Amino acid sequence: MLFNSYQFIFLFLPVVLVVCFILASASGAWAAQLWLTAASLFFYASWSLSYLPLLIVSITFNYAISVFMIRSSSNAARSFLLITAVVIDLALLGYYKYANFFSNILSTTIGVDFSLPAILLPLGISFYTFQQLTLLADMKSRVDGESPQFHHFFLFVTFFPHLIAGPIVHHREMMPQFERADYRLRWPNLAIGGSLFVIGLFKKVVLADGIAAYVSPLYISASAGHRLTFLSAWAAAFGFILQMYFDFSGYSEMALGLARMVGIKLPINFNSPLKASSITDHWSRWHMTLTRFLGEYVNMPLMIWFTRRRKMAGKSGIGGPQVTIGALFNIVALPSLTTMFLAGLWHGAGYQFLVWGALNGFYISVNQVWRFVNPRFWKDRTCYSRVMGPVGFLMTLFAVVVAIPFFRSDSLTTAFNVFGGLFFQNGVALPEAIANRAPGLADNLTRLGIVFEPASLSNLINEWLWVGALLSIALLAPNAIEIFRNYEPVVSLPPTISEERSTAAGALKRWVVWSPRPSWAIAMAVFGVMGILALTRASAFLYWQF
Repeated sequence: MLFNSYQFIFLFLPVVLVVCFILASASGAWAAQLWLTAASLFFYASWSLSYLPLLIVSITFNYAISVFMIRSSSNAARSFLLITAVVIDLALLGYYKYANFFSNILSTTIGVDFSLPAILLPLGISFYTFQQLTLLADMKSRVDGESPQFHHFFLFVTFFPHLIAGPIVHHREMMPQFERADYRLRWPNLAIGGSLFVIGLFKKVVLADGIAAYVSPLYISASAGHRLTFLSAWAAAFGFILQMYFDFSGYSEMALGLARMVGIKLPINFNSPLKASSITDHWSRWHMTLTRFLGEYVNMPLMIWFTRRRKMAGKSGIGGPQVTIGALFNIVALPSLTTMFLAGLWHGAGYQFLVWGALNGFYISVNQVWRFVNPRFWKDRTCYSRVMGPVGFLMTLFAVVVAIPFFRSDSLTTAFNVFGGLFFQNGVALPEAIANRAPGLADNLTRLGIVFEPASLSNLINEWLWVGALLSIALLAPNAIEIFRNYEPVVSLPPTISEERSTAAGALKRWVVWSPRPSWAIAMAVFGVMGILALTRASAFLYWQF
């Protein structure tokens, strides 16, 4: 069942809300919580009933571990329990997500057939696994002896707005809300949540699915062996980054809206990443809770480990008097490279995902080293910010777009068919219709090495019109969190949301602010109608496959 489907919008959601409000008023919050848990399990089972027991067993196992951890007075015992849970949870995730991939690698490497029957990836297993690991990590540091109630723990994991694709939330963010919420009908919550949901629906089904109709054929063509030429390759790269941008932005806002309708606030998970001025800034804005998880539980432990190794070897670290490029690489860059490589593997079991992760890891490594060394020779920080702000923005956008074909493609061959076109390896081609209509122009272009092929001129124009329109929205328009910032749309607003800049985008951000007025009600109704009318081509969210 998709968020962007008739069944969800007109049947599942109204029933869930009405029964929740009635139970909360008649019997109290505990009844509403049980109902939301049951509804979340039904939502999950509507995808695959066969994997529902796996979800329930996973939650029960991790809850038992959390209880034992809380009741244990020994830090060593807590650490052992946490390590045990991590090993078992990741082993289960690894089996379902990577068994086929690594068995194929082993078969190819040693020439012996280790192929396994195709293993269907359980929906959302990556997210609910990481979700529980964050909670267990929080539990390890608790010393108050109070374990969470089982129904709170169960709802924490299964809450349907974030069950399938995040955000990956912390115990400290959500459990207090589940414990104190009354789950009753609150019109402000319905208005804010409904408006967020409508904006997210519009982004998904109108913008993301709209450009997907032009992006997907390009990658299908590349998968079939056709080498995309310059304009088509850049349309494929820009097109998919924008498709994924509005797809995940739309999902994130729909999830925020669904939770808010019952009085729950989720953490921010998407904050205009294409406006970033550095690659580290970009990843601090895109899938923010996954970035936070990887930073806290992968990157930071790796940095600590590499730092200790250097100290044991008698070499200076970041805080030493002589900070060398080698030290920076080992202590800062290498952990980032490793983390993003693992992030690529997390996103998909395929070589193309590993290349995408390694590319982004390389970007971040260079950026991290640059942050430490540039103050040595660029003393004027005001001048630095004025120059490197726009330069960093362009470099970041270029780097992200260049890497994205590896994320979208179904194989390395497909990715290189697109990637080569970005850098003129496959030539520059235009539709023959241009040559037929302007033969003089065609002759001049031919002398420059441009060829003409039997391709659709209207498709080429539409591809770039979509790219131009969506890129303008992503870069100039305020995001939904900024629009709703006066009404606490998320658990806590990042500092960048409240910043006001003296630019055209900053002026628009100050002017476009949601409020419960008739004008906004009309605007939300228009967005909602457009989204409903576009549901005939409903498709799954891109991140649901992970």
